[in-house]
Amino acid sequence: MELETGVALDLQALSERYKALDVYKRVEQLYKEFDHKDIMLTSSFAATSAFLLKVFSDVNKEQTIYFIDTGYHFKETLIYKEYLTQLYDLKVVNIQAEPARHELTSSTEMWKTQPNRCCHYNKVEPLQKIKDQYKIWVSGLMMWQSDFRNTLNIFEQKESIVKFYPLLDIDYIGRDAFIRDHHLPFHPLKSKGYSSIGCSHCTVPGDGRSGRWNNSPKTECGLHL
Repeated sequence: MELETGVALDLQALSERYKALDVYKRVEQLYKEFDHKDIMLTSSFAATSAFLLKVFSDVNKEQTIYFIDTGYHFKETLIYKEYLTQLYDLKVVNIQAEPARHELTSSTEMWKTQPNRCCHYNKVEPLQKIKDQYKIWVSGLMMWQSDFRNTLNIFEQKESIVKFYPLLDIDYIGRDAFIRDHHLPFHPLKSKGYSSIGCSHCTVPGDGRSGRWNNSPKTECGLHL
């Protein structure tokens, strides 16, 4: 199946078909049905990113992985990123905000007063610049992580791109079991009570995504909304 401009996909039917497959089969099927050059994979190298990265490393080592370097990551996240990159021989490309945009968020400590704007400058805008080159965006979101994510399907239309969530229906028990069974490394901060890990200014220990944005009502950075 070739995803061509102007050709509507039956995303509901596609999602139902993929639900019957395990995670490895879903990723393998993706490459059978869509052209590799049309697929974009992003990773935050956060709490348990090793799950999805391990699967893609096993299925297609040529897949580029985009990491949004906000300039505010924990040092443990950057260490984890380098470790997984070496461990799985990943092709990782860093993307960043325009220097002036990032400096503005830093000089004003924007994350304290305008967290949505800070996320937009440091996450949404950098990804937007490359997103139009692709037709399928792969992300490791899982339904149990938030109320918003619980509403998603395996394939979703997001503006001009189709989102693919191969881990969507994996619960946190299944996620942690996969990581243990395959001897994958957890993020160093997970053992310190961090279940979801973002920028250091805005993340505290907590269950699920409760520790993000310092326990404020905000639960999403805006990338996936």
